[in-house]
Amino acid sequence: MTRLSCPFPPPAALLALTLAALTLAACPLPAQTQPAPPTPPSADSMPSMPGMSAAPSGSMGGMADHMFMTQLRPLQPGDQQRADAIVAGAKQAIAPYQDYRRALADGYQIFLPNLPQPQYHFTLPANALAARTHFDPLRPTSLLYKKTPDGGYQLIGVMYTDRVTASLDELNERIPLSIARWHQHVNFCKAPAGHWSESFGPHPKFGALGSIHTRADCEAAGGIFLPHVFGWMVHVYPYETDPTKIWSVDDDDQGHDNMDRSPMPAMKMN
Repeated sequence: MTRLSCPFPPPAALLALTLAALTLAACPLPAQTQPAPPTPPSADSMPSMPGMSAAPSGSMGGMADHMFMTQLRPLQPGDQQRADAIVAGAKQAIAPYQDYRRALADGYQIFLPNLPQPQYHFTLPANALAARTHFDPLRPTSLLYKKTPDGGYQLIGVMYTDRVTASLDELNERIPLSIARWHQHVNFCKAPAGHWSESFGPHPKFGALGSIHTRADCEAAGGIFLPHVFGWMVHVYPYETDPTKIWSVDDDDQGHDNMDRSPMPAMKMN
């Protein structure tokens, strides 16, 4: 498998996501890792897609126009048991990585380690690639850590992913949509050269929280419109005792972002 030299983004603060997106745009996947997927639905029409909903504006703020999550389906027989098995698998998969140095030694890559983030994604590229076609709870795409006062990292969870063109039914086969809400980052307008500063600040124009969220407005502003930034993703926090927090979009009172992407060949921008 070809080793990718560019870091593929993960999550966290707006800055992290924006820098990640810019990095990915400049570092396409090798040809052999890029299937020829059908053209995905326009992000502009995603709110009307069955089973999809915009991020609640009250909880996500400016992310409402840039993030879509699956809606919860009615609980079906066996859903809870399947979800519980995935949580058990996640806990088993991350057990060896309480010490983050073991994760680094095993090939996990941390994205933007020097940028303050609510949580840090340590991603294993091989797992990211495998997740495009096969779901294995024992092979999460990313390990999730939060920084400790001594400069180390505390393991808090995992992230699973799927390719951007995966159907809702496929996501449901991986993790029941009655339990978990997968999400995608959409409607990203990459700032033109000389305007990157307009992706930040209290009223950004471009980027993950930008006021621009349609192709027409983006192209009119000279930007590059990306209907989807990365693919499907979901966080799992197996050490939580409250079932609602195990699958929560935000994993603590400070609102750990669910804006994932790490060094991840499986996640593509299109």
